[in-house]
Amino acid sequence: MEKLYTISILTENKVGLLNRVTIVLTRRKINIESLNTSESEVHGIFRYTLVIKTTEEQVKKVVKQFEKLVEVVRASYYEDDKIIYQEIALYKMPTSLWGNGHNIEQVVRDNHARILSIEPDFIVIEKTGHKKDTQELFDKLEPFGILEFVRSGRVAISKPMKHVSTYLKELEEANINSYKAI
Repeated sequence: MEKLYTISILTENKVGLLNRVTIVLTRRKINIESLNTSESEVHGIFRYTLVIKTTEEQVKKVVKQFEKLVEVVRASYYEDDKIIYQEIALYKMPTSLWGNGHNIEQVVRDNHARILSIEPDFIVIEKTGHKKDTQELFDKLEPFGILEFVRSGRVAISKPMKHVSTYLKELEEANINSYKAI
């Protein structure tokens, strides 16, 4: 049965790696639902967070393929109950709505959003939450005339308590042990 999985890939920051990651998914005809890249808490190590919809069997194979890439330190997959995650959405709305009897300010408050910027021609509203939360606000604002909309990829932290430096030490120890075996 297909469902959403969040994949976390810890990697060195090398040119072309994202292309190789997407090739792994393309070969298996798996679409990326969400993608985010950022630095991690360890200097020189970056985190790719991907959301894909597939089977558990397929996600296991994909993660193994990712770990074979030279620059990848560690790849893991998680179901939604094993992570804490958020997305951010920005909505650009016409400034003219705010003085013409529209109750848009109440919509913003009721949805726990905030006004990020007020410009002469537009206002930018920010909403952080799960995709369903940011989509719900979109649906409520759409009748007022959204000028522009953007939603980030998922940002996620796993619930299991294992620090990135622990993975790096395990990798280093495994490499030392494999050299001793030779």
